[in-house]
Amino acid sequence: MIVAFFLQANIVIPTFAQSPDGFNYDESRISAYSLPDLFVSLQGQPISSIHQWEFTRRPEILRLFENEVYGQVPRDLDHIAFKLVSEDKKAVDGAAHLKEVDITVARNEREITIRLILFIPNHKETPAPVFLLITHRGHENIDPTRQQKSDFWPVEQLIANGYAAAAFHVSDVSDDHKDTFTEDLLERLYPEQLKMENGMRGLGAWAWGAMRMMDYFERDPDIDAKRAGVVGHSRGGKAALWTGVQDTRWAITVSNESGCGGAALSRRRFGETVKRINTNFPYWFTDNFNRYNDNEDALPVDQHMLVGLMAPRAVYVASASEDQWADPKGEFLSLKLGSRVHREIYGIPVDLPEKLPGVAQPVHLPYIGHHIREGKHNLTLYDWERFMDFADQLYAIKND
Repeated sequence: MIVAFFLQANIVIPTFAQSPDGFNYDESRISAYSLPDLFVSLQGQPISSIHQWEFTRRPEILRLFENEVYGQVPRDLDHIAFKLVSEDKKAVDGAAHLKEVDITVARNEREITIRLILFIPNHKETPAPVFLLITHRGHENIDPTRQQKSDFWPVEQLIANGYAAAAFHVSDVSDDHKDTFTEDLLERLYPEQLKMENGMRGLGAWAWGAMRMMDYFERDPDIDAKRAGVVGHSRGGKAALWTGVQDTRWAITVSNESGCGGAALSRRRFGETVKRINTNFPYWFTDNFNRYNDNEDALPVDQHMLVGLMAPRAVYVASASEDQWADPKGEFLSLKLGSRVHREIYGIPVDLPEKLPGVAQPVHLPYIGHHIREGKHNLTLYDWERFMDFADQLYAIKND
């Protein structure tokens, strides 16, 4: 076991001895805790080489997350088809090629269809790198007509910077609602998962959907699928992290304010807790996760290990100064501790600062990115600009 470091922050964040609803927002009230060691196998074997990591430790950590937290992500399907249902080669005032693509997946003589919205920059002569947004917010935030525009998905800015902008809505695979989340993917294609205590639930279904988007990117000659990033905000950020862990085709995984069950360390019990998230959103995680309500220390994993599973690929964790429910410090600690895999196993020179970085002081290292934005829980143009800055740096490194 390794003892977590309580890093001092150099930003001003409001703290409260205890919130009115009984949740802790005071660093001084956090009890000492220990975290499962990334570099010791379940059999007690020290892990120090790439071979040991990839063939022993990584698989067993992945199985623990599948069994205890997110559930399985089934891979079997009978058929997948892609249909271009609409396109506009002069979208965004001529700057982009809009493609609306229906992705239909069949299994056991039943099928579901997911709509991909994709804008590709017209000024690029080579395949474009792409950012995919997993979104649970209103469909107006990903309006393909661009009559409604939102900084939540700033297509125009992405296109101007040479990136394709892609998005899908989680309701195509699993409604973000406890009463109807089973109606699409789970009931139609994988009903057996609903009977399993470690079966796929909402977040896993969203990750499965994002993986089907990657299946399409690999087939579109206008997209550089090897330079693809998956982005999620809040609950979408949790799904993005699980996507990046399950599917190694993604070059960058971006978690924006994903909090509990996302980037934040569960054992800190700061802001949202495992019990609260399981109570409010019982359809996100596998049934087994309920064992850890008010019992986080019994978890065989914590979220720094999720970050570690992404190595050697790139991980970006973003937070907001007023979003204490999502625990910005816990998110940073998870990134700092998890990125040890990048450094100690793969030899990537990443060394995040000891102190929590300040507001609007992004830290962009090789394959590891972080920033804290001023403001509340949201996904903003500032966030996207930092993601693009990081991707610019990453892809330049990879092309050297």
